[in-house]
Amino acid sequence: MGDRWLKLFLGKWALAALAVAAFTVMAGVPKLHADDDCQRRIAHADHRLHEAIEHHGYQSREAAEARHELHEEREHCWKANNRWWDEDRRRWHDQRDWDDRDHDQNYRPYDRDDDRR
Repeated sequence: MGDRWLKLFLGKWALAALAVAAFTVMAGVPKLHADDDCQRRIAHADHRLHEAIEHHGYQSREAAEARHELHEEREHCWKANNRWWDEDRRRWHDQRDWDDRDHDQNYRPYDRDDDRR
Protein backbone atom coordinates (compact mmCIF):
# COMPACT_ATOMS: atom_id res chain seq x y z
CA MET A 1 0.00 0.00 0.00
CA GLY A 2 2.81 2.45 0.86
CA ASP A 3 4.46 1.72 -2.48
CA ARG A 4 1.27 2.70 -4.30
CA TRP A 5 1.03 6.02 -2.45
CA LEU A 6 4.69 6.73 -3.18
CA LYS A 7 4.16 6.13 -6.91
CA LEU A 8 1.03 8.29 -6.88
CA PHE A 9 2.87 11.09 -5.04
CA LEU A 10 5.87 10.94 -7.39
CA GLY A 11 3.58 10.88 -10.41
CA LYS A 12 1.74 13.98 -9.25
CA TRP A 13 5.02 15.69 -8.39
CA ALA A 14 6.45 14.90 -11.83
CA LEU A 15 3.27 16.16 -13.49
CA ALA A 16 3.41 19.38 -11.48
CA ALA A 17 7.10 19.86 -12.31
CA LEU A 18 6.34 19.32 -16.00
CA ALA A 19 3.53 21.88 -15.87
CA VAL A 20 5.79 24.46 -14.20
CA ALA A 21 8.52 23.84 -16.76
CA ALA A 22 6.06 24.21 -19.65
CA PHE A 23 4.67 27.42 -18.17
CA THR A 24 8.19 28.82 -17.72
CA VAL A 25 9.09 28.07 -21.33
CA MET A 26 5.84 29.54 -22.65
CA ALA A 27 6.23 32.69 -20.57
CA GLY A 28 9.31 33.60 -22.63
CA VAL A 29 7.55 33.16 -26.00
CA PRO A 30 5.66 36.52 -26.01
CA LYS A 31 8.92 38.39 -25.31
CA LEU A 32 10.64 36.67 -28.22
CA HIS A 33 7.64 37.36 -30.44
CA ALA A 34 7.60 41.02 -29.40
CA ASP A 35 11.31 41.33 -30.22
CA ASP A 36 10.82 39.70 -33.62
CA ASP A 37 7.86 41.96 -34.31
CA CYS A 38 9.83 45.08 -33.35
CA GLN A 39 12.80 44.01 -35.40
CA ARG A 40 10.58 43.34 -38.42
CA ARG A 41 8.68 46.63 -38.07
CA ILE A 42 11.83 48.74 -37.70
CA ALA A 43 13.52 46.92 -40.59
CA HIS A 44 10.49 47.63 -42.78
CA ALA A 45 10.42 51.32 -41.82
CA ASP A 46 14.18 51.61 -42.37
CA HIS A 47 13.87 50.01 -45.81
CA ARG A 48 10.99 52.34 -46.66
CA LEU A 49 13.19 55.34 -45.76
CA HIS A 50 16.03 54.11 -47.97
CA GLU A 51 13.60 53.54 -50.85
CA ALA A 52 11.95 56.94 -50.41
CA ILE A 53 15.32 58.69 -50.51
CA GLU A 54 16.43 56.70 -53.53
CA HIS A 55 13.24 57.19 -55.54
CA HIS A 56 12.03 60.62 -54.44
CA GLY A 57 15.08 62.44 -53.12
CA TYR A 58 16.67 63.11 -49.78
CA GLN A 59 14.53 66.13 -48.94
CA SER A 60 11.28 64.81 -50.41
CA ARG A 61 7.94 64.61 -48.63
CA GLU A 62 8.08 60.81 -48.95
CA ALA A 63 11.48 60.69 -47.22
CA ALA A 64 10.19 62.94 -44.43
CA GLU A 65 7.17 60.65 -43.95
CA ALA A 66 9.43 57.58 -43.89
CA ARG A 67 11.71 59.24 -41.30
CA HIS A 68 8.65 59.92 -39.16
CA GLU A 69 7.48 56.29 -39.53
CA LEU A 70 10.93 55.00 -38.52
CA HIS A 71 10.89 57.30 -35.48
CA GLU A 72 7.42 56.03 -34.50
CA GLU A 73 8.49 52.38 -34.79
CA ARG A 74 11.58 52.98 -32.68
CA GLU A 75 9.44 54.74 -30.05
CA HIS A 76 6.94 51.88 -30.08
CA CYS A 77 9.66 49.28 -29.51
CA TRP A 78 11.31 51.38 -26.83
CA LYS A 79 8.06 51.76 -24.92
CA ALA A 80 7.18 48.07 -25.29
CA ASN A 81 10.60 46.48 -24.67
CA ASN A 82 13.02 49.19 -23.46
CA ARG A 83 15.19 48.44 -26.47
CA TRP A 84 15.16 49.06 -30.19
CA TRP A 85 16.62 47.45 -33.31
CA ASP A 86 19.27 49.20 -35.40
CA GLU A 87 18.77 47.78 -38.87
CA ASP A 88 21.90 49.36 -40.36
CA ARG A 89 24.22 48.01 -37.65
CA ARG A 90 22.13 44.83 -37.20
CA ARG A 91 22.01 44.95 -33.39
CA TRP A 92 19.74 45.77 -30.47
CA HIS A 93 20.23 48.95 -28.41
CA ASP A 94 19.22 49.02 -24.76
CA GLN A 95 19.47 52.79 -24.49
CA ARG A 96 17.23 55.37 -26.13
CA ASP A 97 20.15 56.71 -28.14
CA TRP A 98 18.87 56.76 -31.70
CA ASP A 99 19.32 59.77 -33.94
CA ASP A 100 16.40 60.63 -36.19
CA ARG A 101 18.92 61.87 -38.75
CA ASP A 102 21.12 58.77 -38.62
CA HIS A 103 20.68 58.19 -42.34
CA ASP A 104 22.14 61.57 -43.25
CA GLN A 105 25.72 60.37 -43.62
CA ASN A 106 24.73 57.86 -46.31
CA TYR A 107 23.26 60.39 -48.72
CA ARG A 108 24.43 63.62 -50.25
CA PRO A 109 22.21 66.49 -49.10
CA TYR A 110 20.56 67.18 -52.43
CA ASP A 111 17.35 66.26 -54.13
CA ARG A 112 17.28 63.69 -56.89
CA ASP A 113 15.80 66.41 -59.12
CA ASP A 114 19.01 68.45 -58.81
CA ASP A 115 20.64 66.11 -61.34
CA ARG A 116 18.15 67.15 -64.02
CA ARG A 117 19.11 70.82 -63.95
